[in-house]
Amino acid sequence: MQAGATAPMGMPPGPPQMVPMTKVELSLAAKNLRDMDALSKSDPLCIVYLKETGMDRYSEIGRTEMIKDQLNPQWIRKVEVDYRFEERQLLRFSVFDWDTKSSKPEDQDSLGSVECSLGEIMSRQGSKMSLTLKGGGVLIIQGDELSASKEVITMNFAGTDLDKKDLFGKSDPFLIFHRSNDNNAFVPVHKTEYIRKTLNPVWKPIIVPARILCAGDHNRTLKIECYDWDSDGGHDFIGECTTTLEQLLEGPSTSNTYPLINPKKKAKKSSYKDSGKLVLKSASCHIEPSFLDYIRGGTQIHFTVAVDFTASNGDPKTSASLHFLQPGMDNQYALAIKSVGEIIQDYDSDKMFPALGFGARIPPNWSVSHEFFLNLSPDNPYCQGVAGVLEAYYHSLQSVGLYGPTNFSPVINHVANFARTHQDGNNYFVLLIITDGIITDLSDTRKALVHASNLPMSVIIVGVGNEDFTAMEQLDGDEKRLSHNGIYAERDIVQFVELRRYLSSKQEVAQASLAQAVLREVPDQLTSYMRIHHPTR
Repeated sequence: MQAGATAPMGMPPGPPQMVPMTKVELSLAAKNLRDMDALSKSDPLCIVYLKETGMDRYSEIGRTEMIKDQLNPQWIRKVEVDYRFEERQLLRFSVFDWDTKSSKPEDQDSLGSVECSLGEIMSRQGSKMSLTLKGGGVLIIQGDELSASKEVITMNFAGTDLDKKDLFGKSDPFLIFHRSNDNNAFVPVHKTEYIRKTLNPVWKPIIVPARILCAGDHNRTLKIECYDWDSDGGHDFIGECTTTLEQLLEGPSTSNTYPLINPKKKAKKSSYKDSGKLVLKSASCHIEPSFLDYIRGGTQIHFTVAVDFTASNGDPKTSASLHFLQPGMDNQYALAIKSVGEIIQDYDSDKMFPALGFGARIPPNWSVSHEFFLNLSPDNPYCQGVAGVLEAYYHSLQSVGLYGPTNFSPVINHVANFARTHQDGNNYFVLLIITDGIITDLSDTRKALVHASNLPMSVIIVGVGNEDFTAMEQLDGDEKRLSHNGIYAERDIVQFVELRRYLSSKQEVAQASLAQAVLREVPDQLTSYMRIHHPTR
């Protein structure tokens, strides 16, 4: 919605957001491999392993063919992998001199191995990188997104003669789309708006990526449910039907007019026919640039962190403090910095991250600041990588005085000012705010976020500790578009999560779970900005 537009109609509670995912194909080649055979050249084969999330083990995800007598192989067989921006997907490439007498890697002679993340590969311009193998030689990796992952579906539906559900009026119908999973369970993937007081609704066109609608599988079963909207959330079921994207793309026809069936009514009445019809008015499929297209084209993601130093965190010298540093264990602030930073750093070529603090008294004058540099430099907020951000955070803990209040708007405006001067499509900014408390400047923060919603930026808010974060959830526009003084945000740029929901006895598991929760919306937020402001890029 454009800033200044009228508020959208009320929406039924939406289905959970699906994890942004696409399929990537890896092409592999090598140069100058070691020669292991006395009477001929090596017979190389490459196996690709993926580190399991939160675990210390790797699993094979694919292997190339073996090429005989070749020290500079260009393998034909590709390796496919599901790409997830919100995970740090560590890959290990192991090259062997392959003896066909055994299919087991442990029976083969190693020619070398190397590790990198899938994000590192895909964030290079052209998604191509060369890595030196431990053992000699160079491995060349080319990543390509499969075109089916970029399909976007546009559909238009109408209902006819729907059941009347309201006692004193007509129904307020809306649709929820579900796709079947591999275990034949259905999960919600999209919803429409509701149309007031009609039994013959025509819904607005539905625009949804095929990867979300049907996981890119045109023959996967889809279930469409029709409900009568109620303001108390107790929506009344009207009926349902099933179809496939393959069927829908045939366009309007009698085969794409679906009786909406209510199983309970059907079981009770032998004369029951249906609860109305769902009619397809139009359906089309087109290719749109994806998140990876923009990344491959050179868009850099810039990471900024802002840390809450208000007194409600507790004295950092006491074990009850959220800022307490226990040897060998990260506190919740450090965990959040690592969770987000270690993934985003793969998409930032210089890995220099601005780091800010707010809510503290800072030396030498001990005045309260809501926008100070975490490293306490007077003019340079940049830190080298995630390790540098953590070092600056630990330094500030020893140097500043915790105070208050909890104001977000200064750090949001700080990043927005940078984003405002970098709107050419080559830069996208992600601000991570980590806080323990109830926000004090809620109105100013809403204003800052609404004004930032047309800029190339996203804001991630991680709540630490056990406070009531209800006010924070107002800032996350998943259910209701954020507004300030009647002006609505152009797009949803905020993701809020409570860290306590993701804590685990194993830090690596907690870190991975938190990263998945806070980063999963960033790819769609970036692409929504690009489609609005750089539609021809």
